[in-house]
Amino acid sequence: MTSPLRTGLSRRTLLSLSGLGAGAFALAACGGPTVGGDSSNDKAKEVDFEGVKPAKKIDFWSTHPGGAKEIETKLIKDFTDKTGIEVNLVTGGQNYEEIAQRFQTAQAANSGLPAVVVLSDVWWFRYFMNGNIIPLDNLLKQLDFQLDDYRETLVEDYQYDGKQWAMPYGRSTPLFYYNRDHFKAAGLEDRAPKTWDEFAEWSKKLTEADTPFMYPDLAGYAGWTLQNVLWGRGAEYSHEWDLKLTEQKSVEAFQWVQDSVHKEKWGQVASSDSADSFAGGVCSATIASTGSLVGILEAAKFDVGVGFLPAGPVDGPVCPTGGAGLGIPAAIKPEEQLAAAEFIKFMGEPENTAQFSAATGYMPNRKSSDMSAIIKETPQIETAIKQLEHTRKQDYARVYLPGADQEIAKAVASILNDKADVKQSLEGLQKNLQGIYDKDVKPKIEKQK
Repeated sequence: MTSPLRTGLSRRTLLSLSGLGAGAFALAACGGPTVGGDSSNDKAKEVDFEGVKPAKKIDFWSTHPGGAKEIETKLIKDFTDKTGIEVNLVTGGQNYEEIAQRFQTAQAANSGLPAVVVLSDVWWFRYFMNGNIIPLDNLLKQLDFQLDDYRETLVEDYQYDGKQWAMPYGRSTPLFYYNRDHFKAAGLEDRAPKTWDEFAEWSKKLTEADTPFMYPDLAGYAGWTLQNVLWGRGAEYSHEWDLKLTEQKSVEAFQWVQDSVHKEKWGQVASSDSADSFAGGVCSATIASTGSLVGILEAAKFDVGVGFLPAGPVDGPVCPTGGAGLGIPAAIKPEEQLAAAEFIKFMGEPENTAQFSAATGYMPNRKSSDMSAIIKETPQIETAIKQLEHTRKQDYARVYLPGADQEIAKAVASILNDKADVKQSLEGLQKNLQGIYDKDVKPKIEKQK
């Protein structure tokens, strides 16, 4: 029986649809909007919507995350039927980099801006620094968004300086995938390891594949997924703007990762999508996006198990979130902004985010969304949903510093592929990231005060 989750959602499929390979994705990780002043007003002002009536027609720029165009079209029709507001769905780009560049071009021209735009979790902060998007707090209150029913971490990802700058849309997390057949042959329990140290012990028995574990490809995943290892060992890229890469806990965490590849030899680094390698039986376990779940289930010729990301010696949430949200440009009319907010609220209603999740494989953003039919057909998705309760907002250094994702990937590549000295590599990375903050970020956020 066909799963209600839309088929073919592997990372490989999404990249091929957008014309991206691993190298291009690395560029996407550091691309998008610059932090130069491309707006006539670098500080977005609070808007008073009292007495404002919503526009009758607005544009919505989307990348159709997870192949979402069909479900977006359906939900737009439902919205128009309910409110009378027409929404013109525009393919703003095939990926987050393209839509970011198009949005920046429209900002520079001060024309052709949408009312609603998809914002990458890694890039939305640049829009904030440039004054390109409005804080949503007044609209959230006026339209009664019922924020208490949204999953807290997914909302917090778009908060800065006490304000809400976007709302969650196509959201995902990393997930631990394991080959149940390999685990059974090794005499292991049919579950994901509770900690990385436990998996290191288990790896000695996993001999059915070329390697017990495969780290995701570094260009696309290193900065995102390795937060899991850092947090589990009491380390982090940064505490807000205070970089922590050279602290002893961080050095020890990355040394542990390097040792897993070169000393203990239970880990390898994927040269492309680790989800494909896992589905092909090359490794017994890997970490991949929740958005890869359906693609893996369809491609694998074995029983697939999933679990929470393994923890470390330190208690606390160890799973980062990812994906994209929806924001509203500052340089459009209040009537359009109000209509945009009504549309964002509609897209986030429990039944609609459930439909979006079923069609794309992304996580439901509302606690009250009824996912029972989807879970019945694809029980593994329940694990991904439950893990949302154990997520943590990503470190500033990864999501707020322009180009940081690429810098992290380069440093991790030298540590894992070239066996570079861990401490020296992290010292170089911290120096580069501090330079980005001092030059491109600090002056902009000070102007926002």
